[in-house]
Amino acid sequence: MARITLKNMRHSYMPNPKGPDDYALKEIDVDWEDGGAYALLGPSGCGKSTLLNIISGLLIPSEGQVLFDGNDVTPLLPDQRNIAQVFQFPVIYDTMTVRQNLAFPLKNRGVDEAVIERRVSEIAEMLEITDMLDRRAAGLAPDNKQKLSMGRGLVRDDVNVVMFDEPLTVIDPHLKWKLRSKLKELHQRVRATMIYVTHDQTEALTFADQVVVMQEGEVVQIGTPVELFERPAHTFVGHFIGSPGMNVLPAELRDGGAFFQGQTVAVEGAVTAKDSKGIEIGVRPEFVSLGESGIPAQVRRVSDVGRHLVIEAMAGDQKVAAITNGPAPIQGDTVHLQFQPNQTRVYADGWLATEKAAS
Repeated sequence: MARITLKNMRHSYMPNPKGPDDYALKEIDVDWEDGGAYALLGPSGCGKSTLLNIISGLLIPSEGQVLFDGNDVTPLLPDQRNIAQVFQFPVIYDTMTVRQNLAFPLKNRGVDEAVIERRVSEIAEMLEITDMLDRRAAGLAPDNKQKLSMGRGLVRDDVNVVMFDEPLTVIDPHLKWKLRSKLKELHQRVRATMIYVTHDQTEALTFADQVVVMQEGEVVQIGTPVELFERPAHTFVGHFIGSPGMNVLPAELRDGGAFFQGQTVAVEGAVTAKDSKGIEIGVRPEFVSLGESGIPAQVRRVSDVGRHLVIEAMAGDQKVAAITNGPAPIQGDTVHLQFQPNQTRVYADGWLATEKAAS
């Protein structure tokens, strides 16, 4: 396996890019440690697949370097980078048996038969497909076909990285949880460097140790699932992760404090913003409560999602979501919203602008 470094990376599909808007990837600098589980998360068009194609060697970046264990592999072709890739649609040979499919990447490299038999048995056991080894791949259910495709990517133990490009897109929703759990278990057992590309936050957060959140060709935050949820570095991260996403509310700064709807709002720490332009307050619905005092709002909707209630209220012309397990107000009620101070932050032009609260 390998440590992967992307250094001063930029890429444009235009022959003569003139400005930032002409670049699909903008100023990417990332380090992935050997043996880690990582996810590239972001909406369609944010640059995830472009970045994956650069790592695999299918694209040569306009600027910057791809390093494997400190060695520059930027000019190398995909077959020279020693990688394995699992795609959105299963890549298997329908006319072969499961055993033959798993063995093929090893046979193609002249691996000893005894080693092939051992590796095929190990991977089949990990994937819980041992009883299918002598079945034709064409007769497998979709989830087992994708398992087999994953197995073909994992059967080699000499690869630098295993990359997954939205591998669960074609899987039925009730099977996705099972395959996500299996993939996490596989990583813990084989300790291969794995990079998982997805636009699904649940897939990213349940698989990865570190998540790289991308927007419009930029990395806006890299962190653990807990870090991304509890302290978003950008309002986009707050919006994109969580259901419902973080409340992002227009605010102003006066006398060193933050104000929303004319009322002062306590925040986690000192505000670092230089002026009042582009100022917003971010607070997740989990940290908004209903009380006897606070910001007045009118309830617009109450949704029972089973585990809790999601309250949608209007504070003036601003929608604010709150999550509660307490007594439910009804539509039209006037309530008072309270924001938990150590989970309420100021953002300036989208970026976090409060110092971290003292522990």
